[in-house]
Amino acid sequence: MVIDVQNLNLRYGDFHAVRDLSFRVQRGELYALLGTNGAGKTSTLEIVEGHRTPTSGTVTVFGHDPRDRRAVRPRMGIMLQESGFSPDLTVRESVGLIGGLSRREDTVDRVLAVADLTRKAGTTVAQLSGGEKRRLDFATAIWGAPELIFLDEPTTGLDIQSRDALWNAVDRLREDGSTIVLTTHYLEEAQQRADRIGLMHRGAFHREGTVSELTATLPSVIRVTLPAAVPPPLPATDDGDGRWTVRTTDLPRDLYQLLGWAHDNAIELRDLEAGQTRLDDVFRAIH
Repeated sequence: MVIDVQNLNLRYGDFHAVRDLSFRVQRGELYALLGTNGAGKTSTLEIVEGHRTPTSGTVTVFGHDPRDRRAVRPRMGIMLQESGFSPDLTVRESVGLIGGLSRREDTVDRVLAVADLTRKAGTTVAQLSGGEKRRLDFATAIWGAPELIFLDEPTTGLDIQSRDALWNAVDRLREDGSTIVLTTHYLEEAQQRADRIGLMHRGAFHREGTVSELTATLPSVIRVTLPAAVPPPLPATDDGDGRWTVRTTDLPRDLYQLLGWAHDNAIELRDLEAGQTRLDDVFRAIH
């Protein structure tokens, strides 16, 4: 067990930011902590990272209180949304400085290569683009391949190639045994990569589980355009202009029925779409 959170509560005066939250992160997992704005994700992560004291509940990281910096911090890498590097330092100097504080062994050249910053080694932080600064944040977080890495909105501001390169680097870290805790507004990243997801709302979990478990809580969808005044052979919502939406808990069966009906009656199914519920649909269903 890498992270164990039990009955966590955090209050700011009368505001209850985190409510009786419990979850665990296993070694080698990629765990995504997602939620609506103000759901309590940042407060939860600050406690797990050892930056904030909870009002009540228990949190352990590698079996220790995360505020025990000597025991926990050398095994942990953190990529914040904004790291606040000195604008006058070069990329090389920044990586070397933060890496040296981590008490983990590594080399600046290796880390710059992993983060695709080798060509920017002599550039000052002030001269970096937003995407380059995010890659610098990533570089300092992965110094020494820590056992546990927190990635807070890691791909914000990155172009597609840089985003792919970052995730390739994360994949290699996982292959080497690192555990990843991710927060992101790019839900497709969580859907594609997370082993499990904790979906927070108003300080508590709305749902937690694998992507399949979360998406199974909502029906699948079939969308199709039919000729005028021809309804589908299934319970459906009329969206107008011949467009219909079928919501189903048995997608293969209902899609097979729709296709057979269209074949038997020589009816063209235009703009046909069918698929499992996506994570963003689960996100939108939060009330």
